[in-house]
Amino acid sequence: MQKILVANRGEIALRVMRSAREMGIKTVAVYSEADRDALHVRYADEAVCIGPAPSNQSYLVGAKIIEACKQTGAEGIHPGYGFLSENAAFARLVREAGLILIGPSPEAMEVMGNKLSAKAAALKYNIPMVPGTEEAITDISEAKRRAVEVGFPILIKAAAGGGGKGMRIVESEADFEEQMNLAVSEATSAFGDGSVFIERYVSSPRHIEIQVLGDTHGNIVHLFERDCSVQRRHQKVVEEAPSSVLTPEIREAMGRCAVDVARSVNYTGAGTVEFIMDDQLNFYFLEMNTRLQVEHPVTELITGIDLVKEQINIARGHAISFKQEDLKIKGHAMELRVYAEDPANNFLPDIGTLQTYVTPQGPGVRVDDGFEQGMEIPIYYDPMIAKLITYGKDRKEAIDRMVRAIDEYIITGITTTLPFGKFVMQHEAFTSGNFDTHFVKKYFTPDVLNTEDTDEAEIAALLMERLLNNKKVAVAETVGVAESNWVKNRRAL
Repeated sequence: MQKILVANRGEIALRVMRSAREMGIKTVAVYSEADRDALHVRYADEAVCIGPAPSNQSYLVGAKIIEACKQTGAEGIHPGYGFLSENAAFARLVREAGLILIGPSPEAMEVMGNKLSAKAAALKYNIPMVPGTEEAITDISEAKRRAVEVGFPILIKAAAGGGGKGMRIVESEADFEEQMNLAVSEATSAFGDGSVFIERYVSSPRHIEIQVLGDTHGNIVHLFERDCSVQRRHQKVVEEAPSSVLTPEIREAMGRCAVDVARSVNYTGAGTVEFIMDDQLNFYFLEMNTRLQVEHPVTELITGIDLVKEQINIARGHAISFKQEDLKIKGHAMELRVYAEDPANNFLPDIGTLQTYVTPQGPGVRVDDGFEQGMEIPIYYDPMIAKLITYGKDRKEAIDRMVRAIDEYIITGITTTLPFGKFVMQHEAFTSGNFDTHFVKKYFTPDVLNTEDTDEAEIAALLMERLLNNKKVAVAETVGVAESNWVKNRRAL
């Protein structure tokens, strides 16, 4: 492949294009009318408009993307994440068009795209599973009987689900029927598939995932774990690698399981095997994501492996460039997803213009973004602005660098999750490693951020009073710096 089309937008499109450029590969951007002036469009060697702003008229229309390949002579397609990245029907269209999808086979996507068929594949290798049903249940009385056998609380989950949709926690038998009906209805509405299954509810779970790579020569390796337990609305906000709770023995066992899950579908390319872990460090298979993950940079930093380059070379037919025994964990990495959301208002999305946009710099700081000052945050797509990633020799240094980077990240014009990220980094539960997926519910309330703002305002008022009292010049100069820092950290509420 000498030219690839990146079937995505924003930061992930740029991230893929940068690795491709280092490999001497030409890139083609596709864009909707809303993204005409986007950075990924300007960065690519060629760009093709594929339709109006709504994604179902542009980025989700596989035929338009394949046509763009034919127009430009692109030989392969990198789907990034989201949009068509896990769409088996699109993967088949790509194959039928004589193009190369930089990702797994449509067959692997189909098996792992349904939680029940994924569980069935993993069971062939005796992968640990949360106690529950191994098949879809539609009969409510039978489902209730099975739930009683498993033991309450239980979790009703959509077989085709994701992002928390079609998922219901049931605390008692009396609530079961109502919650079952709601789960089926939500699953049908969201995925066009009302199939649900039952699992025992793990009350204090950690969300641990393992990065895997497979090639066409039968090699499959894992690149250790990421802890993605800090979430809001079942969506990840903070990720880190490695996990603060895994022992070397558990890490090795989880890695073997992840490789076996990938082997069960002859997996090729980059994928992620997700596990849930209870407070006794027992782990259970959750699902497999058949694409590059948003949080892949933390894995790249602790291993030194460029996952996109590996993806491209695997799609070219090359073997993975390293062996399992070559890999070692070096240092620690943190990632904060910087969303255009208001943490003080239930993380509701915010839109507007980036009046000021200055990214942090310095040792151990990486920013993957797709915006610049003056650009608008469109209403049509995911509200993530950037991924802020820090790296240190250990977890404490990675956290300290994240706090420093958040303080240096200047965004005005919209509300972002930066203050929430700082709250997480400085909370004792997080710094101690004693947290789970209920972190937000347990510890975060909007008044926490309001308190921080009040403290900053009081400090600024005090400093200004000293300035007005004509203190020494040295003091005035110090005040100027402190006051400036206060202003920039206000984040333009």
